[in-house]
Amino acid sequence: MARSRGGPAAAARDPELFEEFYRAHVDAVTRFLARRLDDPHTVADLTAEVFLAVIDSGHTYRPALGSERGWLYGVARNIVAAERRRTAREHVLNGRVAGRRLLEADDIARLEEKLVAENEGRRLVAALADLPEGERALLELIVADQLSVPEAARALGIRPTAARVRLYRARGRLRAALAESQDTTATETTTTTITTDGAVAITGSRA
Repeated sequence: MARSRGGPAAAARDPELFEEFYRAHVDAVTRFLARRLDDPHTVADLTAEVFLAVIDSGHTYRPALGSERGWLYGVARNIVAAERRRTAREHVLNGRVAGRRLLEADDIARLEEKLVAENEGRRLVAALADLPEGERALLELIVADQLSVPEAARALGIRPTAARVRLYRARGRLRAALAESQDTTATETTTTTITTDGAVAITGSRA
């Protein structure tokens, strides 16, 4: 797993370490966002926001409580939630248009590739939509983002024991939701298996 010299706190203080931290984690953060969003411009903007947030909150990271990636996913999750609230407000206010930074054609192409690669991840996230909020958030991090239970608990600010209780309750609901959403008529099908610790295995086959 990627780890940088000095961690987020050092990256927030030193431009050279910040660049190293960014390079170590930008792909994971971009994929995290691509599992939740379907617009490359928004993915690019929120990726930048996640790493800008490191400057302000890097000092809050504690290595003993989880990995850098898990901590970043917690930051990214908050930013996605804020973006969704902002978008909802804009719709209420008659569709004010959000500004977008311009992306080069190559940038868009790379992000679109990530969006395609995360199609299955978005299907998993969509299958979680009807679960209670606490269970949904935990399973997103474990099933879609492949964090361990302790890492997911750290990202959500709860104890690992509480996370395991939520996971036990939610696992059956997720299996049922995935079974209902599975497209059995597609040329290529996928099968998602959830183990007792929440890990996910995705296999594919062609008709």
